[in-house]
Amino acid sequence: DFITGIGVHGYGHSHPLIIEAGIKAALSDTVMQGNLQQNGDSYEFSRLLIDTARQHGSDLAHCILSTSGAMANENSLKIAFQKHHPANRVIAFSHCFAGRSLALCHITDKPGYRDGMPDTIPVDFIPFFNADDPEKSTRIAVDHLKYVIKRHPGKHAALWIELIQGEGGSYPSSTDFFRALIDVAKENNIAVIADEVQTFCRTSQPFAFQHFELDKQVDIVTIGKISQVCATLFTPAYNPRPGLISQTFTGSSFAIIAGHAILSDLIARGNFGAGGRNEQIHARFVAGLEAIAHRYPGSIHGPFGLGGMVGFTPFDGSESAAKELVWDLYHAGLLCFMAGGGPARVRFLVPLGCTEDHHIDSACRILEQVIAKRKS
Repeated sequence: DFITGIGVHGYGHSHPLIIEAGIKAALSDTVMQGNLQQNGDSYEFSRLLIDTARQHGSDLAHCILSTSGAMANENSLKIAFQKHHPANRVIAFSHCFAGRSLALCHITDKPGYRDGMPDTIPVDFIPFFNADDPEKSTRIAVDHLKYVIKRHPGKHAALWIELIQGEGGSYPSSTDFFRALIDVAKENNIAVIADEVQTFCRTSQPFAFQHFELDKQVDIVTIGKISQVCATLFTPAYNPRPGLISQTFTGSSFAIIAGHAILSDLIARGNFGAGGRNEQIHARFVAGLEAIAHRYPGSIHGPFGLGGMVGFTPFDGSESAAKELVWDLYHAGLLCFMAGGGPARVRFLVPLGCTEDHHIDSACRILEQVIAKRKS
């Protein structure tokens, strides 16, 4: 399983670490934790998230847990809008994904998600990073950002950033690109929100903003998926007034205890840092995909991604080609998924807590067998 519920099952299935967390949760007196029924688990996990986020100079000092990435993202928007009232607009990147709620479907750059939905948040889209021409794409994005700010002076509350576009097709960016845009946002009193619901724990650092050395630049961060329970972290400058953020349920005891165990274990077992396990996994997977591409020209373009996020464009990059390959791999015993469009990509979100080298090699063998069959 190399898609893991789109990045949720970071320790695979039936891992002893997760089973132990479930047993601890079952023995506690609270099934769901929330506004009036928090256990110490909520505090301990929030404390771990904050301490981890602040390791390299970030000012993130507050955390609220939530049951979904969409709720974490909604909370981040509410915090930014309240701080910058009456600003009511958001700036986001083309091909980004934020969620499917009434507000988030307008930030997500997929028209089908807004079909039949009323207008909620006005969003201005700017182009994302192009690795084939970094300097030009940075210049274009900055110019476009300045244009939309000038067109709506004082109206933007937040710059919404996916540090690696997951749903958009496993597109990473660069530190220089983000810093150039963030400088403009800060000059115009615009909050910087980093959506790490998919990227959390998947790069060389626990947070992708740490990987890109943006510790001092990010005001609000959201996480989810591999953490089991989701969260919104924010700096003291964005601490909301009473009443804005509250939830009956912030997460199940199982999810909260498991999230703490997962992050603690990934840190302890060396997944992070230069040459850490996350980077080793990516390098081995990329090497395997490149070998297949060499043996079967035209079958694999790429690979793309970063750390535990790996993707490639299959054959002609059409949606039908990607979909057919995903199904063929499923029947051959390898779970993956699609992402992006124009071109469509096949992507993998590797279970970082349990993947061994032989698992990656096995996945590449299955992929090569399927491609060879299609080529024959």
